Amino acid sequence: MTQQFFRPTVQEILKFFRKNSPSLKAGAILTLQLQEEDISKIGYKAFTDLAQLFFMRLKTPRYDTKGQYISLDFEKLNTENSFHKLQQDKEKYGKESPFFSLDKTAQFSFLYAYEEALKFVAIQDRKRIFNAGINKGDEFRVIKELIGIENFVKQEYVGVDYSKSAIEYATESFQEKNIRFIAHDLNDLESLELGRFDLFISIGTLQSSGINFNQKFMEIYQNYLHKDAAVILGFPNCRWIDGEMIYGAKAPNYSFSEMSLVLKDIHFCKKYLQQKGYRVVVTGKEYLFLSARKLS
Repeated sequence: MTQQFFRPTVQEILKFFRKNSPSLKAGAILTLQLQEEDISKIGYKAFTDLAQLFFMRLKTPRYDTKGQYISLDFEKLNTENSFHKLQQDKEKYGKESPFFSLDKTAQFSFLYAYEEALKFVAIQDRKRIFNAGINKGDEFRVIKELIGIENFVKQEYVGVDYSKSAIEYATESFQEKNIRFIAHDLNDLESLELGRFDLFISIGTLQSSGINFNQKFMEIYQNYLHKDAAVILGFPNCRWIDGEMIYGAKAPNYSFSEMSLVLKDIHFCKKYLQQKGYRVVVTGKEYLFLSARKLS
């Protein structure tokens, strides 16, 4: 489907997408033909946002044969191709799962926000780091690249994840002796005798359906962190669809993005940590990062 616009308003283009995008099948292309000055006025960033709103990906812009218009091709994503829709009896986050092939650290917005959170908590000064829900180890790899191998090997890292195959992969991927990966249920941390840590990281894990978020967070803070320890929590505000990280948290019984549950969890943690004498900041976009360090 192709639509040519001349001097369009944003409202006109949005109306066109509202009308035509929902009926498109996965892989179908919707093309806008616009003059270059109209695209410049609106901005390419606005068109990438438009693609996400309607579960599409914006492909490389191209000139038509006469060079009078630029064609913007929007490809409809396969909304059924998502690890979120896997049956629960499968290893949802294991080595053979669609989730395992995804790399959120390859997304600029995630990587930037995560690195800034690590800087905020002074990662280079932390001696023992605990990550709950480490999966294949991407979050430790970012730290290693950020602070350098010389500083990295001076610290101790422990990563716990329920997926045995993901933990086996992580163990094989990291040759450093200062890292320990453990396949274990986060609801039974007590049996591991982990000791206490200077930094706790958990990105998109404590909100899992099988975990009591408030209770587990307080348990980890009280039983596994030193009094001056720092915290980084990542709250997904996105969905992975057809290999794309699509902005917006999905809540049950809503067809649109709804952030109440995410904000509720963030508010609880922020208030709890502030009462313990922490400075707390919330940053990020597709993943919202709550970073906390003790006030000096």
